[in-house]
Amino acid sequence: MKYVGFDWASQAHDVTVLDEAGQVLDRWAFPHSEAGWLMTVERLRRQGLPDDLPVIVERTSGLVVDRLLSAGHPVVPVHPTAFFAARPRWGASGAKSDPGDSYKLADYLRTDGHRLRRLSPLDTGLQELRALVRLRDDHVRARTAASNQLAALLDAHWPGPRQLFASLMSPIALSFLTDYPTPIAAAHLGEARMASFLRRHHYRGGKKAADLVARLRAAPVAPAGLPTATLAAMITAQVQLLRTLQQLISDTERLIAARVVAHPRTGLLAGLPGVGVINLAQLLAEVGPILDRVDSAEQAATECGAAPVTRASGKTTGTYFRWAVNTRARKAITSFAHNARLRDPWAAKLYADARARGKRHPHATRILARAWLRVIWACWASQQPYDPARHRHARSSHPPVPPPPANPAGAQARSRWSTPRLNDLDRAEHRHTIEGGGTLPQT
Repeated sequence: MKYVGFDWASQAHDVTVLDEAGQVLDRWAFPHSEAGWLMTVERLRRQGLPDDLPVIVERTSGLVVDRLLSAGHPVVPVHPTAFFAARPRWGASGAKSDPGDSYKLADYLRTDGHRLRRLSPLDTGLQELRALVRLRDDHVRARTAASNQLAALLDAHWPGPRQLFASLMSPIALSFLTDYPTPIAAAHLGEARMASFLRRHHYRGGKKAADLVARLRAAPVAPAGLPTATLAAMITAQVQLLRTLQQLISDTERLIAARVVAHPRTGLLAGLPGVGVINLAQLLAEVGPILDRVDSAEQAATECGAAPVTRASGKTTGTYFRWAVNTRARKAITSFAHNARLRDPWAAKLYADARARGKRHPHATRILARAWLRVIWACWASQQPYDPARHRHARSSHPPVPPPPANPAGAQARSRWSTPRLNDLDRAEHRHTIEGGGTLPQT
């Protein structure tokens, strides 16, 4: 057996090949170009068959991984944190270089490869779905940033429109800023004109036109505002940016919906309670590949960040938030868990029990996500679609587990391994909801 260490970078890559004894058989660097990749694949072939040349690399996806998999090499990903923790075995000086890292990676694969899992190529449907889901996520983040920029602009120069509608990203809020981009433009806006505006845009917010006008007039006025033309141009630009991003998100969601319906594994998870088209696509694209390579639901929960980290030393024991995970998979499964508890009594009870034990919302959602991963794993491994009746029968055939004490020893304990900032199990970044609910179109 031979072992290949691959240290990747944006412009160039370093490769080292070791034998069973740890001796260097070959070592080279090549630019990130097609000629460089063709040379590398050919040079690896000289060392043996691709199946007998596993390659270790510090990433799980991307062009580097795809090229190695397409060449037939088993790809073994290692988390950068795990590899960093192993560095002292090669010396205490802390010296670092790209060729040295490729050697250390190959040696790590030689000695610890049995602890690592190999990647398998994604099928074309999942690869396409993952690309679309991640593109939508990028657009949603850009839309949130643009909305925050518009909010900051209004707070500084015209706070009135912030008080009118529930969200600045809503179509009626953007239409209002299009018609009335400055305080001067809205100076003569009275109850009659506001009522006419609301009728044109089918307002369903439940507030009367007089109340909205009163809110607009009650907002503070900027003492030294920008020139009217400048403010109008700035607000109009932000409104156009938000509308463009919303259109891109809508177009991407239509593509996602079509790909989800066509995917052969959609039927396995389509019956889950509260799962919408977008969330189902996220589960297939982000959690699905993890389910393909793990051996149990608990391993899937670990990779998806639904299981905590337990640390014990002497008399100190604690459970802590798991940072080294696939964050996109965690977002997908916790978003589904949040939606499911609103539709399914079993999920609602698990969540309520966790809250009764003192867990905050994000922590209780992760506990529920871990339970749902066991169900999803069973469907995925058996290739049987989720059936609510079968799930109810399986629950009734097992006696309920008594709940743990309200304050178990060591729960959320703080120790020498953590700081108050990093030990918070309920980070605000995990309080999210997934848009695009609804049901799958019928095929």
